[in-house]
Amino acid sequence: MKNINEHLHVLNEDPIDLQFNHSGYLFLASEASAHILEQNYAVQKEFGAEVTLLSLTQLKERFPCLNTDGVALASLGLENEGWFDPWTLLNAFRRKAMSMGVYQCFGEVTGFRCWTQNAETMDGDLLNLKRIKYVNVQMPNSLEYQPVECAVVVNAAGASSGKIVDMLGIGRGMKNDEAAFRLPVEPRKRYIYVVRCPDGPGLECPFLIDYSGFYLRREGLGGNYITGISPEENEEPDCSNLDVDHEFFQEKVWPLLAHRLPAFESLKVSGAWAGFYDYNTFDQNGIVGLHPLVNNMYLATGFSGHGLQHSPAVGRAVAELILDGGFKTIDLSSFDFRRILYQEPMLERNIV
Repeated sequence: MKNINEHLHVLNEDPIDLQFNHSGYLFLASEASAHILEQNYAVQKEFGAEVTLLSLTQLKERFPCLNTDGVALASLGLENEGWFDPWTLLNAFRRKAMSMGVYQCFGEVTGFRCWTQNAETMDGDLLNLKRIKYVNVQMPNSLEYQPVECAVVVNAAGASSGKIVDMLGIGRGMKNDEAAFRLPVEPRKRYIYVVRCPDGPGLECPFLIDYSGFYLRREGLGGNYITGISPEENEEPDCSNLDVDHEFFQEKVWPLLAHRLPAFESLKVSGAWAGFYDYNTFDQNGIVGLHPLVNNMYLATGFSGHGLQHSPAVGRAVAELILDGGFKTIDLSSFDFRRILYQEPMLERNIV
């Protein structure tokens, strides 16, 4: 990301400015979760990440702005961590692809035309195996759809990817569990709040992830910050719109923020927005690879809020599956759909 122009710059276009902020991620752990932090730290060190564990005394010395009440241990990234503008990165990938011959068009998928073959399992269940021949795409300002012939479909539709698979009628005709092959990805709305606190930490401010679930990072240099927290499962907001719930900040985010960083007892919310996670209800982890009942639909979805971090690697991995028939650079077979069929969730701990 620091050297993005070496990879994605297009001739005769302006240099890419990702607004990269080089800063470490600071994870705080309670007594109950300290062992998880230690295990994650060991894995990171094994693979060469520059991270360090901070005792309570070291944490206080390094970040005096923090109230360390309830904190037992902390982990801080020392190199190659930070944040950047995701929209700029997305457009940089898009422009680079188009400069290399990719044709881009926009439309809404309304259905599929498929070849279907019935197959019976050893247990006697009847499966409908499919191969997509045409994707029905409704273009903007058009009343009718256009059938697009295809050999391969990549379902990277984010929060809508589950709906895309539903259009194929996946699971119908099975004798037992008709939901077994449905894609367990649905939209989950999340709020992000921009707050102004002139007395907050400056350039030394890391990307803070508290064990309570809230996060905070600096936004620019003028006392502005971005913060938020994921709601409890039983408090998931309505996904029929992108309205922001400002009471959620008052009741759920601000008390935790002000407790951990007393300077934020006095702040002003200067902005907010909402967006959708492509939330994998099975294990909140990505699903990468062929759908077991559709032999030409590749899945790249379900990242539950971490898709931007994973996107460069997943993009290469799916390209390798299509072109080479298998993973070459990074083995992502553990993200295959089959773990859902086998009911073997791949859970990650101590994340936001």
